[in-house]
Amino acid sequence: MNRVGRLPFLLLLGGAFLLPLGAYAHDQDKQDAPADKQSDIGKKAPTKNPKNLRKLQKELATPYKKWLEEEVPYIITDEERAAFLQLQTNEEREQFIEAFWQRRDPTPDTVENEFKEEHYRRIAYANERFASGIPGWRTDRGRMYVMWGPPDEIESHSSGSQYNRPMSEGGGQTTVYAFDTWRYRYMEGIGSNIMIEFVDPTGTGEYHITMDPGEKDAMAKIPGAGASMLEQMGMSSRSSRFTRTDGSTAPVGLAGANGGGGLESENEFSRLEQFTKVQAPPPVKFKDLEEVVSSRILRNQISFDYRYDFLRITGDTILVPVTVQIQNKQMTFRNRDGVNSATLNLFARITTLTGRIVQTFEDVIQRDFPDSLLEPSLKGFSIYQKAVPLRPGLYKIDIVLKDVNSGNVGVLNTRLAVSPIPDDKLDASSLILADQMEPVSSKDVGVGQFVLGSTKVRPKLDGEFHADQPMGIYLQFYNLKIDEKTRKNNMSLDLKVSQGQQTISHEVKTGEELKQNGEQITFEQVVAPKSLTPGKYKLEIQATDLLSNQTVSRSADFTVTPPSVTVKVAPSAATGR
Repeated sequence: MNRVGRLPFLLLLGGAFLLPLGAYAHDQDKQDAPADKQSDIGKKAPTKNPKNLRKLQKELATPYKKWLEEEVPYIITDEERAAFLQLQTNEEREQFIEAFWQRRDPTPDTVENEFKEEHYRRIAYANERFASGIPGWRTDRGRMYVMWGPPDEIESHSSGSQYNRPMSEGGGQTTVYAFDTWRYRYMEGIGSNIMIEFVDPTGTGEYHITMDPGEKDAMAKIPGAGASMLEQMGMSSRSSRFTRTDGSTAPVGLAGANGGGGLESENEFSRLEQFTKVQAPPPVKFKDLEEVVSSRILRNQISFDYRYDFLRITGDTILVPVTVQIQNKQMTFRNRDGVNSATLNLFARITTLTGRIVQTFEDVIQRDFPDSLLEPSLKGFSIYQKAVPLRPGLYKIDIVLKDVNSGNVGVLNTRLAVSPIPDDKLDASSLILADQMEPVSSKDVGVGQFVLGSTKVRPKLDGEFHADQPMGIYLQFYNLKIDEKTRKNNMSLDLKVSQGQQTISHEVKTGEELKQNGEQITFEQVVAPKSLTPGKYKLEIQATDLLSNQTVSRSADFTVTPPSVTVKVAPSAATGR
């Protein structure tokens, strides 16, 4: 935990800057070279031999190669890819990357790029949800999720379950391999009511996309099993499934038997067209950039706590949740009709050491209490979080809080070091101790404050937990080796709580207990510190990859205090307006 105290006058955000199109810096330790070339992003690149383009991509420097191959391969157009590969300097490549995101920003008149943030959220969720011996973003389900977002409906069937075929697939009942059917009400540039099917015929958890409805039928090649309705009536033969010319091995449906339309005839080409379109990069909306950063002299009159955490999205992009916490007693409340209200405006800016702006965000922290709860509420605090994707490097972060009612201001100006999480060895995220950790609904996955994947994780910045208060433990592990035969990892997790030199508790968990078989594992556990006497403790977690014989450890200090005996207003996550 870090704390910002009261400081003398401070000049912050000095100067007024107009951020030009394409301005971006990654080499923080070097002076910016003048941009003597500008890439024509919106224009079609000169035609190049595909072999030459592949050669250029192979020779690309590692950070830019990873950006092209691991971060944006599903959303970059062929013209953009060709243009990027023909750039000559890192300066031009940085300008291209910045312009790439600007073109996709749905609200260029705001300080945030919602498209970019949503894109990296999807990658992080895909890695957590769809990993199957390979990173989740590389799987077919991960690819569709990154490109098109969460489906409106998901129909899931486990391996070996009974399945009643719709009439378009021949009707009748059969046993199926594990499969998912995703439905999107609308896909821009494709149409409405889009259905995408993923099948896992090998039972390894690696679902692949298919346009053949018959592929999920586990009884297809077993004589007499899983017959369709027409096959039972003698109006169709089982062999006719495998002599079709429309790309399907599903039983012939009633429409096909009568020479009519449906899956069997007129939709063959529309299905193929849809199958092709959903795998092409989504359409780009070209946007202009207009952003001005103003200057001001600020007096630091409010103190607040802050914290950074680091979680991997891709090998070269780290998700950095920035958490800010302020005591309610430092906020100025105004009473109106029996309701006491306080409002803080928050502004934050992340820059490289050479002054280039990388990320800017702003929000409102609003608290309202009735008269009866105002006094106990002043003993609590308000907490806010913004998760931003950053490339490894050294940055500077400025955070400004302004109390709307009093005009008081709090300022943070400090360094932010984002370390890389390599792809070739066992590594881990930050260890987060949380006062609230709970699953979120499917519609809220990866959305909103404190949400990491499918779990809401609210950090306890001071590390203090009442003996009767649950303590959440959240930690991700990356790059576990996968056994080629079992397609599973083999990991051991060692958890130890100590007080000084004395070990208070010790627990070992196996990979089987964690029930996660990908190269990435998310460890979540809620514990009750009531068995611990009040005092200071240390939690140490060490993971061992038994296949690669690598280890990684994380630790965090926490304090247990006596059970609460007074009514306490729970700390609240601030909501932006």
